[in-house]
Amino acid sequence: MTCWPEPMTDPTPQAPHLVLVDGSGFIFRAFHALPPMTNPDGVPVNAVYGFATMLARLLREHAGTHLAVLFDASRLTFRSELYPQYKAHRPEPPEDLRPQFSLIREATQAFGVPGIELPGWEADDLIASYATAIRAAGGTCTIVSSDKDLMQLVGPGVCMLDPIRQTPIGPAEVEVKFGVPPEKVVDVQALMGDPTDNVPGVPGIGPKTASALVNEFGTLEAVLDAAPDMKKSKRRDMLVEHAQAARLSLQLVTLARDVPLPVPLEELVTRDPDLTILAEWLSRMGFRSLLSRMGMTPQPASVHAHRSARATAHASANGLPTPTAQDTATSAPAQAISSAPYDKYETVRTAHDLQKWITAAQEAGLCAVDTETDGLDPLNARLVGFSIATAPGQACYVPLRHAGTLEAHTGEQLEPDTALNLLRPLLEDDTTLKVFHNAKFDLLVLDHAGLAMDHTRAVDDTMLISYSQSAGLHGQGMDELSALHLGHDPISYDSVTGTGRARIPFAQVPVEKATTYAAEDADVTLRLWHVLHPTLRTNQALALYEQIERPLVAVLADMEKAGIAVDRAELARLSADFEARMKDMEAGIFSAAGREFNIASPKQLGEILFDEMALKGGKRGKAGAWSTDSAVLQELADQGHDLPARVLEWRQLSKLKSTYTDALSRQASSAGRVHTSFQMAITTTGRLSSTDPNLQNIPVRTEEGTRIRQAFIAPEGRRLISADYSQIELRLLADVANIPTLREAFHMGQDIHARTASEVFGIPIEDMDPLTRRRAKAINFGIIYGISAFGLGRQLGIPAGEARSYIDTYFARYPGIRDYMERKKEEAQTYGYVLTPFGRRCYVPGIAEKSAARRQYAERQAINAPLQGGAADIIKQAMVRLPRALHEAGLHSARLLLQVHDELLLEADAHEAEAVARTAKNVMEAAATLSIPLVVETGIGQNWAQAH
Repeated sequence: MTCWPEPMTDPTPQAPHLVLVDGSGFIFRAFHALPPMTNPDGVPVNAVYGFATMLARLLREHAGTHLAVLFDASRLTFRSELYPQYKAHRPEPPEDLRPQFSLIREATQAFGVPGIELPGWEADDLIASYATAIRAAGGTCTIVSSDKDLMQLVGPGVCMLDPIRQTPIGPAEVEVKFGVPPEKVVDVQALMGDPTDNVPGVPGIGPKTASALVNEFGTLEAVLDAAPDMKKSKRRDMLVEHAQAARLSLQLVTLARDVPLPVPLEELVTRDPDLTILAEWLSRMGFRSLLSRMGMTPQPASVHAHRSARATAHASANGLPTPTAQDTATSAPAQAISSAPYDKYETVRTAHDLQKWITAAQEAGLCAVDTETDGLDPLNARLVGFSIATAPGQACYVPLRHAGTLEAHTGEQLEPDTALNLLRPLLEDDTTLKVFHNAKFDLLVLDHAGLAMDHTRAVDDTMLISYSQSAGLHGQGMDELSALHLGHDPISYDSVTGTGRARIPFAQVPVEKATTYAAEDADVTLRLWHVLHPTLRTNQALALYEQIERPLVAVLADMEKAGIAVDRAELARLSADFEARMKDMEAGIFSAAGREFNIASPKQLGEILFDEMALKGGKRGKAGAWSTDSAVLQELADQGHDLPARVLEWRQLSKLKSTYTDALSRQASSAGRVHTSFQMAITTTGRLSSTDPNLQNIPVRTEEGTRIRQAFIAPEGRRLISADYSQIELRLLADVANIPTLREAFHMGQDIHARTASEVFGIPIEDMDPLTRRRAKAINFGIIYGISAFGLGRQLGIPAGEARSYIDTYFARYPGIRDYMERKKEEAQTYGYVLTPFGRRCYVPGIAEKSAARRQYAERQAINAPLQGGAADIIKQAMVRLPRALHEAGLHSARLLLQVHDELLLEADAHEAEAVARTAKNVMEAAATLSIPLVVETGIGQNWAQAH
């Protein structure tokens, strides 16, 4: 059986071919793919336009004898009864989409196509049941959708058709995506879960592990049965503990195939639409170009539909017709994105051919560039090849270091230096915009290959373009953005290199296969730029991207190259000391437990705490094991129990030893410097994070944290300079919440915690005792994070009732803060996101949770995100300005090394250290203008602890 639109022949007229359209899935894709449009009545209709276009194409080109569109009737289905959290976290549809649901149902009527829905069942279940029924009747079925949840239906007589790419999805395509044949898809889905639909799955089990397990054992149940006998590992523990969650997940992802059919099969026979009715409806919607394409004339009542100035790239990038001037009162110029296929790419093997591509890129003034390497560390990885895209569908791959394999010869390759010398003028050409996805990585790779990073002015980054307007809404990886905005699932790295032990280095991938993969990455990046860049302005994120995120790429790349020196001898001493202390702790732990056990084993610890010692408050996981995470142990410790307090202390020291004192020596380069990697698009708030190693989680106010910082040093003749914002989030709170008393305190340079204690507890500042100040400090910082009375009470060691009275008194004295908190919660509930004072959107997906605990957590996020995000915006702005300020001040020995939340760490020659500290302080304090002053505290030292 063949999927439409490929030619089909029906050898027997009695064999029906049923085409089922996933209407609900297509609605959302069309809405996000097309620019905003309104009909003559001012009602949004962009999704309606996309849907109508799709139906028109189906009727013109499909080979089915029967046709129906399936819709979701409501959110509540039998799955909601099985698992109330199923899809419960999904936000309400966007305001502009809601009125379009009824119009889309009108569209099915106007086109004469049955639109089917059934309360209590999802559209997917109806599709499964109709597909089953048509097969039982001896017919075949094509499902018009790319939804992964429907891929379990693919098999003999049933295939899918991606409505955007117009490509069939059969068993082979399903196996590429899931790693298993269609009949085992549900087993894989049940293991890995689905955060989009809130299907729990087994924590820590991703797609690759899930498919490997199913391939090895056959079914989900077989995997779970085998789990207890597997080799001891975190994976085994998770499978045992979450077995029931996996079984529940299997029920949630398995489609029902026996739903009573609301409309009999025989009533789904494809019919030509009534052209009079259809023309009247299209005219009423203002879809003049669609009328023209269908050979009809507008009815007299027709008026042009209007669209906003958003670029039409959204539509063409998703394979949807872009609304033309016929459909719009004003037509904003935009570079259309070709609907060209994703697989017509060229392998460039000669200097002559590469020069042709570079010339084409310069003539276009725009290209996308992507690199392929033999490793993930851009400071050490070798360049294996690079790709260039000059227009959608027009891309090439330049192999440089592919090695021959038994399966395929590499053929001719350019000598790396020759290729890079040809590429250099393109990278240095300020008149040609180079688009990357995660530009920092590629620029560091090219820098390591010999192309210095002094060409970053004409660079865009699609990852950061997306992140600047959608932090927290979804991931920012290229594959995820491609699926979301282009309706295209790029070739996976695993499908090219293999997985597990069978994985080969990219340099050993045959060049032809590497070309298809690598050139597609550049092609997708360029198409994403066309789609996403115009939305920066409409989403009011252009200044944030252009002034902060984009220029920060080069700053962070330089910081990563610089690294920071560590004292290996001091780290070794610390490791030995921590190990000795842990041994001493273990003796105390065994004494408190009454016997020896594996302290690192949650299972053994749980048995001692809750079975043998019979402590109250234990909770078992779904697999029956006791939970012993830090929250559980902290609660027991707060109740005065000795053993959990000792274990918490042991765990903290163990983590510091493994993460820092042991690891840093291994991670240091031959020059004795550690090079962290700054992640620019991970957090919801805009904060940077650091990995390999993570230098942002070193404890600040503990003896151990101080000793670890002492191991970060300045080389001989140089100094470390720390510049740290003082109480920046409290200052932002006083500013945005407009609290006169706090503003006055900051202007006067008063101790803000003593001032708060004085205001709340009625004690003169000069008579303030340390305990009262500490309580005021806990409230000040706790309010930023939406602290509860229980949380504050536990922090201060007082009853929750007493803590509640402190919080109530605080809000009575500062009602503006409570008003601010309520405003932010309402903002998140209304829009799905909150804004920082500088316009950054911080999405809060959990704000619509039905679970009170999860919703309250999201509300605390909504309160804190503008403050934490605002602080991130300020320090990023300072980082962008600081290198130039240091250069203009003649401080050429200075360089930025680290950013840790509100602190910047620099290194400079000893004789320039004081001047560097002054310059850093001036730049950071001037990075934003608030109603109260920003204050930066600086320090200079031979090591980080001294400077901090």
